[in-house]
Amino acid sequence: MLQRQSRDPAAHGAALPMAHNDSRSFFNLSQLVLSAGQIKPSPALKHSKITYFEVEIVDVQSKKQICIVDKVSSCFVIGTGPQWYPSRVGLQLEHNGPFLKDSISIQSLAASSIITLYFTDLGQQVGWTTFFLTEYTGPLLIYLLFYIRLSTIYDQVESRKNFRHPVVHLACFCHCLHYIRHLLETLFVHKFSEGHTPLKNMIKGCAFYWGFTSWIAYYINHPRYTPPSFGHKQVSYALPSPWIETGSDFPTLFFPLSQGNRTCFPSPTYNPFTWLFLLVSCPNYTYEAGSWISFTVMTQTLPGKFETE
Repeated sequence: MLQRQSRDPAAHGAALPMAHNDSRSFFNLSQLVLSAGQIKPSPALKHSKITYFEVEIVDVQSKKQICIVDKVSSCFVIGTGPQWYPSRVGLQLEHNGPFLKDSISIQSLAASSIITLYFTDLGQQVGWTTFFLTEYTGPLLIYLLFYIRLSTIYDQVESRKNFRHPVVHLACFCHCLHYIRHLLETLFVHKFSEGHTPLKNMIKGCAFYWGFTSWIAYYINHPRYTPPSFGHKQVSYALPSPWIETGSDFPTLFFPLSQGNRTCFPSPTYNPFTWLFLLVSCPNYTYEAGSWISFTVMTQTLPGKFETE
């Protein structure tokens, strides 16, 4: 009996720690579940119905079918069309209608599941920034070539003999300042709604600006150039206009006319050069015309007048 009793406590003593450990594990598990909050069932997957369209591309000139794009989703954007360089593609919903913007989706155009678009090759394209930088850099460099009186342009014997009137140096400074301002506006101010323009437009713009710059610079920097008839007074009265034009646009150089994705128009400020904004809808073109008229009077050269046209 004594041996049996001595074995029983040992057996119970071995079982007690196991029961204690089980209760502690259960307690810890319950605390973990309670701290995790209510167990939510996983949300059911929603299957959205996808609408597909069939897009037919037709050549606007020959009226022949170019291709058919099948299974086009409703979120497809015009500007992501296949096979062609995007900037050369012109798509129209109607034969003589306007060109569609790249941001328009297929779903906004669809009247049925089949859509017909008319394709036009817009030709070689250039970016607007490249367009204006090329257009304005040319006059700046061309005028300086005439100003230094290259031997291929003027007779060097006459160039050494004739003294340059001060208005010649002043005209060069004003002309360079004018186009430097245009270059700064192109780089830091202008926001373009469209990304590209046909190359032929840049060629025409360069022909105009470069050609008239050559015409103006040739006469003003010629060794036989005749100074203004009324001398210093004529120069003094005509000179302020280019400075007014430059001063009016300096605020836009330091404070670009945009707020996020929204473009705003300039408004008058404490700067008196901006007060013309109250009177005209396009003050930049008004100042531009005024500056070239002033330049024409200051240098007494007819070609400068044509820059205002």
